[in-house]
Amino acid sequence: MWAIEYWQLFSVLIFMVLTVLIFFVFTKLTFVILNKIQQKITKTTDITFDQSLKKLARPISLLIAISFLDSVFPSLYFSLEINKWVFLFIDIAKVVFWTYVLINLVHVLMKFYSVFTEKTHNRLDDQLSPILHNFFVGLVIFIGILRLVALFGVDTTTILAGATIGGLAVALASQDTVKNLIGTIMIFLDKPFHIEDWIEAGEVVGTVEKVGFRSTSVRAADTSVYQIPNSKLSEIVINNKGLRLFRRYNTNLGLRYDTPPVINRGVCKRRKRNNYCASETRSDSYNVEFTGFGDSALLVMVNVYFKSLAWGVEQSSKHRLHIAIVKLAKELGVDFAFPSTTVTIEHFPEKQGLNPKYNTDAGRIDTAITKVLEEFNKENPKED
Repeated sequence: MWAIEYWQLFSVLIFMVLTVLIFFVFTKLTFVILNKIQQKITKTTDITFDQSLKKLARPISLLIAISFLDSVFPSLYFSLEINKWVFLFIDIAKVVFWTYVLINLVHVLMKFYSVFTEKTHNRLDDQLSPILHNFFVGLVIFIGILRLVALFGVDTTTILAGATIGGLAVALASQDTVKNLIGTIMIFLDKPFHIEDWIEAGEVVGTVEKVGFRSTSVRAADTSVYQIPNSKLSEIVINNKGLRLFRRYNTNLGLRYDTPPVINRGVCKRRKRNNYCASETRSDSYNVEFTGFGDSALLVMVNVYFKSLAWGVEQSSKHRLHIAIVKLAKELGVDFAFPSTTVTIEHFPEKQGLNPKYNTDAGRIDTAITKVLEEFNKENPKED
């Protein structure tokens, strides 16, 4: 049996008590120091930081305590056999505590990163946080396992070589997965869109909800969800509607072919001058022009840019603009055209022409436009 003297047992007891005291003292001290550093960097007293820092302070204190035991134990002059097992235990404890420290350090750093990303408008950075967190935690655990098996005399280079060959085989067998992972990296580097952006990607149109390792979730207008592989998404053309400065709206009004030129010209001129929806659209960029001849109508183009990027506000603005146009057409006695066929009978004395009787008096036209415009402006909501 191992020869152990009483003074050695007594010394071991004292060292164990000192180790426990060192652990508790340095846990408090380390937490205070880490908390001061955290407040200096983030300038916040978030309670979730306190919880993360406490978890980080404990393994750091355990490392300090086990290092103290490692440094004083040789002074007890135990036998080589005892020292062998004690120091193996200490080395294992160091590896475990170091792994624990690094995992909790990853938690804290990701918390710092989350605080930083909350101050930016780019929600794609928020989505990157859990991906980086899982990657670094996995890397730390893998390195910790390698260190542990190395303590038992296992050649880690053999393991790494086997892992490399196995990884290559897996990569060859799952090329699509590797392509999607590379596509994910390219999306986070190029940032063609952010979370909650409205995009058009090929046949898919909708709002970006999540970017994962393999695919990106896009919710369509009908609330269904598309899962687009990131490898495909990194290669196709993406139209990011979320980066628009304004919402462009373009439509054509079809007026009957028998509409007098004076009315057509007056409507275009006054609409351009007064700019309906002035508080809701760009006042420096809009068009109201007679653009051509359709199959059954004279075409008047109306092109405006809405200031609000909100879809609901845009629809409300369109509604008010359309109502104003309909009211103006009614005041002027102008009819909108629809697909029709006109049959002309040369000798039909009992019937008169079907063409409406237009009042082309310039003063009356001007008065009608002014009246509709005043009514529209009264209904126009004030800007905040």
